Amino acid sequence: MAEEVRAEMVANVWKIVVADGDQVADGDTLAILESMKMEIPVIAESSGTVSLKVAEGDVVQEGDLIAVIG
Repeated sequence: MAEEVRAEMVANVWKIVVADGDQVADGDTLAILESMKMEIPVIAESSGTVSLKVAEGDVVQEGDLIAVIG
C-alpha cells in the first residue's frame, strides 16, 4: 500500500533531497521545508519508490501532499 507524505504545517519547499522515482528507506529525508526561518525535514516513514508531488519553491499548506511512497 502506498504511503502519502503530507505537510504538517504551512511552509516553503526549500530543497528536494531525492529525485522522482528514487528508492528510499524508512527514515530517509525526502525534502526540507522552511517556515519562520526554521528548516523542517520531511522524513519517509516507509521504504519504496518515491513519487514527488511538489517542487522547490512551492508553498504547501497543512495537509498538502508532498510525496507518495509505493
